[in-house]
Amino acid sequence: MRADHTVPDRAPHRFEAGDTVAVGKRDTEWPAFVFVTARDGSGWVPVRHVDTTSSPPRMRTAYDTQEIPASEGEVVHLLRDDPESGWVWCRKTDGREGWLPHRALELNRG
Repeated sequence: MRADHTVPDRAPHRFEAGDTVAVGKRDTEWPAFVFVTARDGSGWVPVRHVDTTSSPPRMRTAYDTQEIPASEGEVVHLLRDDPESGWVWCRKTDGREGWLPHRALELNRG
């Protein structure tokens, strides 16, 4: 990690494909994301995962909003890169998994 990442104070949520959601505002810092609310939770989701043309809107694919905290200098393992959103799904050495932003990562290609 080249910078710390602190997880916002909100509960993570896993949306399933087909979940009906209410679509809220688009994020100004992360424009690929829109705030969605389902019957049992809410969170920021890349808009491409939401079918906004259906009535009501539904999740196209499953999406987990889990972020993980990390500290500068910490080693994490990249599991799935999402360059369109600017985030990477990672695993920490203690086994926890979640999203980290590209801007906090330093890739070791060695």
